[in-house]
Amino acid sequence: MHWLHLGIAVIFEITVAISAGKAQGFTNAKWTTATLVSGGIATYFLSLALLTFDVGIGYAVWAGIGAAGAALLGPLFFDESLTAAKAVWLAVIIAGVVWLKLADSPERAGATR
Repeated sequence: MHWLHLGIAVIFEITVAISAGKAQGFTNAKWTTATLVSGGIATYFLSLALLTFDVGIGYAVWAGIGAAGAALLGPLFFDESLTAAKAVWLAVIIAGVVWLKLADSPERAGATR
């Protein structure tokens, strides 16, 4: 269930980024509301995930995948470019998050999760 909570938190974190970009400095009421509501939902589900994940690992996954997701959706919502170099570095972020989680496997210290 903790992965589901973290996945929901990531989706709403990406929503925060897209909504904040559309909120025009919080002058657009609709997008400002979407930013604040999705931010609250993202934080709530992150807090549920952190009941199981170490804070450093859970937050790294949330922030890393959220940032990569927002960067990948930027070209769709903001007419931004996604160059080959940007794609490579986004892949590095995602790989780093995966390796960070793998390094935190329960077997490393005999812990159970």
